[in-house]
Amino acid sequence: MRLVDVALRADVSTATVSRFLNDPGKVRAPLAERVRTAIADLGYVPHGAARALASQRSHTIGAVIPTLENAIFARGIDALQHRLAEDDYTLLLATSQYDYERELIDVQKLIERGIDGLMLIGEAHDPRLYDLLEANELPYVNAWVFKAESRHPCVGFRNRQAAYRIASYLLDIGHRRIGMIGGISRHNDRAADRISGVRQALADRGASLPDRYLIERPYDVGEGRQALRLLLDRSDAPTAVVCGNDVLAFGALFEALSMGVAVPGQLSIVGFDDLDLARQLAPPLTTMQVPSAEMGRRAAEYLLDRIGGGQPPGATELEVNLILRETTAPPRSR
Repeated sequence: MRLVDVALRADVSTATVSRFLNDPGKVRAPLAERVRTAIADLGYVPHGAARALASQRSHTIGAVIPTLENAIFARGIDALQHRLAEDDYTLLLATSQYDYERELIDVQKLIERGIDGLMLIGEAHDPRLYDLLEANELPYVNAWVFKAESRHPCVGFRNRQAAYRIASYLLDIGHRRIGMIGGISRHNDRAADRISGVRQALADRGASLPDRYLIERPYDVGEGRQALRLLLDRSDAPTAVVCGNDVLAFGALFEALSMGVAVPGQLSIVGFDDLDLARQLAPPLTTMQVPSAEMGRRAAEYLLDRIGGGQPPGATELEVNLILRETTAPPRSR
């Protein structure tokens, strides 16, 4: 099916059909309706490459995220795609599995596809990736992170301060032996910042996070279970555990219950993300609520604004909230 076939069916020029496809508002209503009817009758699908050549835009946005196995990213991507669709943009998605080299290759391929903008997760990326974006003058934004002083545009929150806050809460209710099951910090600046935030909160109150109390694990329920068992096998086991995300916290809670360790009577557990399952557990999980959908929507709006020639703020900070539920209590010794 060709554009000329639509023109013949609608009894208009090919220029009118092309103008309708690129900007329907520029075509008079009677002609626009004839073209629209012809397209529907013929089942015509515009050729994306040809439209991109004519308009200098592909109407596609790329996104590279670490994984789709974590529901927090899926929620953000859903909001990103929904907002882009409102402006007739399509999302192309790739996952890097926390591998810088793979991420760089994914971005190269997305650029070859002619994307108009790109969303990434976090600020820590291969320097060659940033060089590639700048060489192609491609609008981009880093989500899940906020750094006011950064030269890279971002939409997100301060991971370090959020972790500081939840660790401070545990200190406030009397815990001093606090362990942590963190995400793998290599190639993951959000996981590293959360570990740093917990360390700082403890240090500011005269406590510490010794190496024996810190276990880094992939974001997996089974990994959370194994990590908690290692922490509790110690003679000086922690009375509270901060988990780098809710998935690790779920595993820790399941393992505590299987070991006969009462939560929160003998052990307090906190998560990070506030996934839907967190409030459904028994007991429901104390955690930090991350605005993943809002980040996806704001990232889309930043990119659309940039593509349209606007100059949106380079850094947008979103609020995270401490959600107190039933997996935390003062240590039994209190």
